[in-house]
Amino acid sequence: MARHGMLKNACFQLLAVGLLALMFAVPAMAQEEEGESPEAAKFARIQASSDSLGFGSTAADSLKEVPVIVEPLGGIIGMVDRSPIGKTGIGKKFVAGGIFMIPLFLVALVGFIFIIERGWTLYRARVNTRRLIGTIITTLRADGVQAAAEECQKVRGPIAAILYSGLQKADRGREAVEKAIATAGTIEMSFLERGLIWISSVTTIAPLMGFLGTVSGMINAFDAIAASEQVNAKLVASGISEALITTATGLIVAIPATIGYNYFVSTIDRFVIEMEETSAELIEELERMKG
Repeated sequence: MARHGMLKNACFQLLAVGLLALMFAVPAMAQEEEGESPEAAKFARIQASSDSLGFGSTAADSLKEVPVIVEPLGGIIGMVDRSPIGKTGIGKKFVAGGIFMIPLFLVALVGFIFIIERGWTLYRARVNTRRLIGTIITTLRADGVQAAAEECQKVRGPIAAILYSGLQKADRGREAVEKAIATAGTIEMSFLERGLIWISSVTTIAPLMGFLGTVSGMINAFDAIAASEQVNAKLVASGISEALITTATGLIVAIPATIGYNYFVSTIDRFVIEMEETSAELIEELERMKG
């Protein structure tokens, strides 16, 4: 449990570092733009972000009215565009996707952290169930309840924990043992399922965020078409192509998260079956010893 707490803290620290890096990236850009006043640098970042999204000067002017929301995100997009990453294929797609790529990146980061944390936790919780229950029953017959409980403490994982709880109530009858096992099982299930809600949220939020970015991009693309004196296939195709980048990104984020979520749920279901089987065997053995 202590190691799990350390791992969980490390995951949240990684997420916090990522968020802080995004927060401080925008102010740092003002220092890089030499020869410009803070006001000019601020508007230049808005203009750069609006240009990358396909906005015209009218849209850039309108962004002045809502700088708190759009300017930081647009500044990050502009920073990526001017960085070496922006010259790569992935970087160009990120910039072309616009400001909705930033929340998609954060959603992907959250999903990645919790998938790693849950995967490591469930991996450490695995145990050879047949060997464990065999050892417990053998020790129980040979050395008694206390020795069997000590054997449980030597093994990590939820199955050993519920067997230990049942053995602690062995002298109080079958009903007390069953109640202790049920209570321990509820606690262990809560431990196993911790963090799954975040992965499930990623599977839902990522595609919705991608669709929202696409709708926003399509609106901007049609605005550009409406403002253009001559409409050609290249103008229409390029605008729609950029608008669909966020949809593709949302699906790229959601698909692995969905696979991970389903895998973790199936793994937890196996744990539940093993806990029920081993606890039933322990109760039967305790009843046999009393009889």
